[in-house]
This record gives sequence, C-alpha cells and structure tokens, in this order.
Amino acid sequence: MAAPPTERSFDVIVVGAGIMGSCAAHAAAAWGASVLLLERFDLLHQRGSSHGESRTTRPIYTRPQYPPMVRLAHRLWDDAQRDAGYAVLTPTPHFNLGPRDDPAFLAAVANGSAIELAPSSADAPAWAEAFRVPQGWAVARSELGLGLGGVIKATKAVAMFQALAAKMGAVVRDRAEVVDVARKQGEGGTIVVKTSSGEEFHGGKCIITVGAWATKLLKSVTGTDLPVQSVHTLVCYWKVKPGREHELTAEAGFPTFGSYGDHGFYGTPSMEYPGLIKISKSGGPPCDPDGRDWAIGTGAGGMAELVARWIDEVMPGHVDTTGGPVLCQPCMCCMTPDQDFVLDFLNGKEFGRDVVVGAGFSGHGFKMGPAVGKILAEMALDGESGTAAEAGVELSHFRIGRFEGNPKGNAKSF
Repeated sequence: MAAPPTERSFDVIVVGAGIMGSCAAHAAAAWGASVLLLERFDLLHQRGSSHGESRTTRPIYTRPQYPPMVRLAHRLWDDAQRDAGYAVLTPTPHFNLGPRDDPAFLAAVANGSAIELAPSSADAPAWAEAFRVPQGWAVARSELGLGLGGVIKATKAVAMFQALAAKMGAVVRDRAEVVDVARKQGEGGTIVVKTSSGEEFHGGKCIITVGAWATKLLKSVTGTDLPVQSVHTLVCYWKVKPGREHELTAEAGFPTFGSYGDHGFYGTPSMEYPGLIKISKSGGPPCDPDGRDWAIGTGAGGMAELVARWIDEVMPGHVDTTGGPVLCQPCMCCMTPDQDFVLDFLNGKEFGRDVVVGAGFSGHGFKMGPAVGKILAEMALDGESGTAAEAGVELSHFRIGRFEGNPKGNAKSF
C-alpha cells in the first residue's frame, strides 16, 4: 500500500480528466497508489472529446490490434458498472455495410469474425429492413457483436470513473491547467507538475492524457513533436419517420452500425432523444482546440449534407432528412497519421520511464477507455502492463517511435 500523500505529493499525477485520464486515475487508485487527477477546464466540460450522450462500442475492426483491447475493455466496463451500482453501457447488436470489394470492409469483417447477412433472407433480423443496401454492397454482423456491441453514455461514463477514483482516495481537481511537467533534481528526483495559477504538485509518476492539447503540452515540456491533429466533427440527430420510432430503438433490438466506402458513416439506435436517431460522418476538417469554429459542417456542402445523402440512399424509408438534422453537436477527434493510438513512455534522460503518454485516439478510442486507463496506470507504476500482455494487446504497435523517419507510422494499404 502506498504511503499517504501530502497535500502536494502523490504517487501518480494524472493530467487530463477525459475518459482516458479518469480511467487511468481509477486504475492507479485501485492499485493502491495515491493519485491526483487534474483537469484544465470544468469537470465534464464539452470542449474536448469525452463529452456527449453516446459513443458506440463494436468488435469489428480493420486492424487486428483492436479486438483484444475491446474485449478487455468490456470486462472492465462490466466491473466498473458493478462497483458503481448503475449502468452506462447498453448492449446492442452491431452491423456493418460497405462495397463488397472494399479492402477496409473486408478486413473489418475478417477481424471481427463476422458473418455475411442477406437483409432479405428469412433469418435476417427485423431491423435489417431499415437498410436499403446499395448495388454491389455487402452487409455483415459480427457473431461477437451481440456481446461486444453497444452504446455508452459518454458523460455519465466519465463521471462514473471519476466518482470511483475519488471513492478509492484519488484527489480530483478541475480548473487546473498544467503548463509544465519537469523532474526535480535531487530529493528523489520527483516529477513536478506546475499549473497556470502557480501551484506545484510532486509525483513519483505522471500520466498525460490531455487529448487535443497533447501536441501543445508535449512540445512545450520536452520539444517532442507528437503528430496528433485535432479535427472538428459533428454529431447529428435526425427525425425518425412517423410510425418507425419504436423500430429504431435499442429496446426493439436495433443495432449500432457503420458504413464503409468513400466516406465513413456510423449510427446508434434511437435512445437519447425520443423520435430522433444519431447518424454521423467520421472525421472532419483540422482545427485548433483553442480556437474552434463551432458551426463548421452545418451549412450547405458540409458534413451534415453528406450524412443526409447517405441516409437518403441507405435508410430512406425510416429516417427523414427534410430540413437537415434536428440537432447538431460539435466534437473533436485527435487523429494520428495512421489512426492508431499513442501509448508510450515519454522517454529521454529527463523522464526515463516515469512519465506516460496516452494520446491520438482518432475518434475510436472511447470504447476502450477502461482498458487504456489500466494499461497506462500499469505502465506508470510497474514499467510495463501485465494486463495488456495477458489480453493479447501488443503495445509496441502504439509507440511514439513509429513516426521517427516514417511520418505515416503504421499506415498501410489493406
């Protein structure tokens, strides 16, 4: 058991209280460490990537590195919900569709152990009638999807992990912008974390999970050029056509879904707002997290219009695009060039293996928050992650060094 912390001294300081940082703080506190979790803005703010009503979870992935992490995360979601006494994840089927010869679609189906599904066949589920599959396209549902698909209440989930961390003794502070992370020479060489208000905190270890602000903070602290680009994306809610409202709900068994092709689209069952369904487009234009245009994508030719065209082609009998989406909510994704995460030590003579970075979750990391948080906590406290090894998660795939001399990192054609 760790020694009791002083007011300014902790075993682990976690910088950034989105889903990854909150999960890391919870995991470190569960380990028995004294933990400080610092958030730049108000807790549960809407300026980053971890807020909102919903995130999808799915086992179907184009790359084989992720299904093991999804499986690990689901075990940890279950554990956290049990400890909290309430649910943040609603299980659903998961459904994918795309051009029959699209390499990414084929890779996702293979990695997800999916089976092809003919919407018009006798054994097709009732919800398959909601989709009009374009000529030359295929559809698939993962056999694992019935256990690993679902919708996560995003803000509620972040709050759950913060509450669990605090229950285990973690100190949670918001409105504490970290401006420097350094090693103090002498006196044990602790990590010193400084805030914009002049406060200093000392930690044996530090975990940095600041989302869209990772590039700026790491550049300021170490001169490291982390290739993470923030993009502005738009979450759209559309009106379900009269008489179809119940058919598209989670209670009726309607799935989360994703579409491959020239653009990536995704959706969830009608849950958050009765009579509305979330259908959105992946990605968006680059943005500065400190100077965003919150209205990007809502006008003519924007992201919402692309989503409307997809709906009119694929779900015309069930979703109404007249007048555009009923609600639009801005969000950010923090993209790496290869769309893989960064989970690594901030190496170098100054920090050694005492500072760990989690960044670049590229619009698909939320579902794996509990797994990422536990991995980062173990890396910080033990120098390695036994949980990752046991789950079959190969951490070398997520190293910062993959970009050295290779700006595209792990990117390759399927």
